Amino acid sequence: MITVLFFAQLREQLQCEKLSVELPADSSVTGLREKLIELHPTWLEFLASDKLLFSVNQTLVKASHVIQNGDEVAFFPPVTGG
Repeated sequence: MITVLFFAQLREQLQCEKLSVELPADSSVTGLREKLIELHPTWLEFLASDKLLFSVNQTLVKASHVIQNGDEVAFFPPVTGG
């Protein structure tokens, strides 16, 4: 089971802060994103962005990163400041 967290504007757009998802072994963050869109088709416009950032167990990773059972994966938009 993978714990998925959503932060900032993305959390508001999806109206979801946290959920759990089962994935096949050796799935990547991209595979998780595809599974989330399959489960929640209305999330496509928000999760399809190539500007999203990802972390696994609080470490920034690329979309190709392989996730393991028990990992915590966070999705968040790019952070800007000023």
